[in-house]
Amino acid sequence: MPFTVLCIGDIVGKPGRQAAIEVLPKVAAEHNIDFIVANAENSAGGSGLTPAIFTRLLAAGVDVCTLGDHTYRKKEVLPLLQNSDRLVRPANYPAASIGRGWTVVKSRGGISVAVLQVMGRLYMNPLDDPFQAVDRMLAEIPADVTVRILDFHAEASSEKIAMGWHVDGRVSINYGTHTHTPTADARVLPGGTAFVSDLGMTGAYDSVLGRRKDRVLKHLLTGMPQFFEVATGDPRVCGILTRIDVGSGKALTVQRLDTRATEQAGAYDADDRGGAGGGEV
Repeated sequence: MPFTVLCIGDIVGKPGRQAAIEVLPKVAAEHNIDFIVANAENSAGGSGLTPAIFTRLLAAGVDVCTLGDHTYRKKEVLPLLQNSDRLVRPANYPAASIGRGWTVVKSRGGISVAVLQVMGRLYMNPLDDPFQAVDRMLAEIPADVTVRILDFHAEASSEKIAMGWHVDGRVSINYGTHTHTPTADARVLPGGTAFVSDLGMTGAYDSVLGRRKDRVLKHLLTGMPQFFEVATGDPRVCGILTRIDVGSGKALTVQRLDTRATEQAGAYDADDRGGAGGGEV
């Protein structure tokens, strides 16, 4: 029987994580999902991750969380980065950075799954070459771990597409995160890698990338600083469902997931530690 993986995009604030907690158990049961990966770098107040939120996401069925350019926004995450095998950050951060760039975790059915992450360099923080970082990680992962999932946290579609061709046939799934906007190019590449340029956001879509429209528009219209508060309207869980042949590690099918959740009051709670920071648009 094929191995089914759900990958969901950037969880933004309380609305995003509430949507994930509500939707994931239902989707997992409906599609017989074996493994779930979630990008959680925006889950605490819209920027960063806290231990409390990490624990809640695992309890909802997430097997591994990935991060990104906001990896170190919350200092509380540092012990998790040091000790948990269910949390990875971009591998092309400097060698002295806390955390790991890849991990291997067993699914509930006992299948070993490798999860890797790198961050892009176009319009992003200057880091080491993500392509060479991926090559190094793939050389380190045991050969018998055939199911391999790569989160490429990047801004430019061209760089994301290039990564897809670079790893085609060497990973089961390669998807993009960071831009919070789902793309329409989900497909299985010729070498057997399921690819999509960006999973999209798990959060409030009545927004500008998960932030209140009025705050972002005021900034754009006046040029004056604004606090980009997390939005709450039209929460959704977005990502891809992929069926994989475990023997070969090749993807068989890939399809988009876009599931609405119940709208909840309030953009922040205690798990956000009072809310934090602005946010990019």
